[in-house]
Amino acid sequence: MGKTMTDENLDSIVRNVIKEYTQGKDRTQVQQFKKVEVGSGTEGLLKSENASQKELGVFNFMEDAIAAAKLAQKELRSIGTKNRAKFVSEMRTVTLSHKEELARQMVLETGLGNYEDKLQKIELIATQTPGLEDLKVEAYSGEDGLTTVEYSPYGVIGAVTPVTNPVETIVNNSLGMIVSGNSVVFNVHPSSVKVSQTIVKLLNQSIVAVGGPANLITMVAQPTMDTLDILTKSSDIRLLVGTGGPGLVKKLLQSGKKAIGAGAGNPPVLVDETAELATAAKEIIKGASFDNNILCIAEKEVFVVEEAADELVYQLLNQGAVLLNEAQVGQLMSFALVKEESQGAKGCSVAKATEFHMNKKWIGKDVELFLKELGIQKIGSPKLIIFECEFDHPFVQLEQMMPVLPIVRVKDVTEGIELAVKAEKGNRHTAVMHSQNINNLTRFAREVESTIFVKNASSLAGVGFEGEGYATMSIAGPTGEGLTSAKSFSRKRRCVLGQGGLSI
Repeated sequence: MGKTMTDENLDSIVRNVIKEYTQGKDRTQVQQFKKVEVGSGTEGLLKSENASQKELGVFNFMEDAIAAAKLAQKELRSIGTKNRAKFVSEMRTVTLSHKEELARQMVLETGLGNYEDKLQKIELIATQTPGLEDLKVEAYSGEDGLTTVEYSPYGVIGAVTPVTNPVETIVNNSLGMIVSGNSVVFNVHPSSVKVSQTIVKLLNQSIVAVGGPANLITMVAQPTMDTLDILTKSSDIRLLVGTGGPGLVKKLLQSGKKAIGAGAGNPPVLVDETAELATAAKEIIKGASFDNNILCIAEKEVFVVEEAADELVYQLLNQGAVLLNEAQVGQLMSFALVKEESQGAKGCSVAKATEFHMNKKWIGKDVELFLKELGIQKIGSPKLIIFECEFDHPFVQLEQMMPVLPIVRVKDVTEGIELAVKAEKGNRHTAVMHSQNINNLTRFAREVESTIFVKNASSLAGVGFEGEGYATMSIAGPTGEGLTSAKSFSRKRRCVLGQGGLSI
C-alpha cells in the first residue's frame, strides 16, 4: 500500500520545488508562485524564501508573514490547550529575562519615555496578562440536556501596535491570542521596528524551544500603509486588532472584518473638597509622570473644586511638581505646541480640531529637558510640570503626551463633572476621581461612561499596576470590548446535547 498524500506532504513538495527554481532568480520570476491551491483550502505559498529564514517571525513581505502565520495556526489547532499554556509560560519567561535589553532598546529607538518605567510596564504585562484561566467554559445542565459555551479561535489575527508601547502591546496581544488558539500578524509602528523585531523573534524562539509551531507571531520587516492595506484586505485574516488613534480604528472598521479598536484617550482627573489631598497629589503625580505621560490612560488634566485647589497645588509641589507662572506657560506653548495651519483633525484625539497640536519633538521627553528649555533650575528630583489655566487651554483640550499637567479650578463638583466629561470628549477611555463622597464618585462614573474609572488611586491602577485586576495594553473603548484579554480574541461556540432521543 502506498502512503496517502496529505496537504502537508504536498505543501512540502511544492515548497522544495519553488526553492530550487527560485535560487538565483529575481523577484519578478517568483511572483507566479504567490498563491496555489493545496487540498481543499488555500494555504498561501510564500512569495519568497523568507519562511526558512533563521529570523523567526520577521518577513520582508506582508503576504509571507500572513502565509506563515496561517500555516502555524493550522498546526496550533491540533495542539491541546495545556500545550498552549506551556507556550504562554515560556513567552512570559523570555520576556522577563530580556526586559532590560527591551526597555533600553525602546527608549533608544522611539525616543519616548524612560527606562525605569518601561521595565515596570514589561514586568506588568509579562506577569499580569491573563492566560488559559481566562477561557472558562460555561455549562448549563437540566432535564433537557447539557449545553456548554466554549471559546474557539478566530484563526489568523491582524494586529497594529503603537509607538508608545511597542514591546508591551506585542507581548500582551500575543499571549492572549495564542492561548486562545490564534496566530497573529503585526503591522507595527515604523518608529519601533527594531525593538518589535527583537521581541517577535524572542517570543517565537521560546515557543519553538518547547515544541510549538514556528511563526505563530509574525510581522513585516518594514511596515507601511501599503502593508497595512494588505493586512486588512487579506482573506486569511479573520480578526483585526488595532491600538492607536481614531484614524486607525476607522480604517479597521471599514475593512468589513470583525475589528477590535483600542483608541486614544484624554483622561480627566476630578478632585472634590472631600478628597484626602496628600494622597490625591501623590497618586496624580505617579500616574501623570509615569513613562513621561505617554500612556493613553495617564492623567492629562485636573479639575479641582475651588475649596480644595490651593491645598492640592501645595501637595503636588511637595510630591515633586514644578509650578509654572503665566509667562513660563507661554514659553512652554511656544516650543511644545505647533499652531495648526488648517482646521483638519490631527493626532489621536477624536475631538474637533483645535488651533494647536503637539510638537512631536517633545512628546514623551523627560521633565528635565522641559525645565532646561524653560530656563528653570532643576531642584531635587522634579517629576512633573503643572500650571493653572482655563478650560479652553490647548493643554486641556489636546491628548498631550508630555510630563505636563494643566489644572482647572471649578466652583463645585457639578461644574467639575460637566467640564471633565467635555474634556474627555467621548473617548470613553479613562477617568480618575479623588473623593470620599460616594455619591460624587457615582455621579461622575455615570456621566463620563469611561471604560476605566479609577477612584482614589493613580490611573495605573486601572490596568492592574498597584491595583487589582488583570493587565492589558489594548483598551477597546471605541468598539466596546473594554480591557482586552484572551476571551476577547475568541469566538463563542455553543454546544448542545439534547435529551430528545430518550424514551420516557
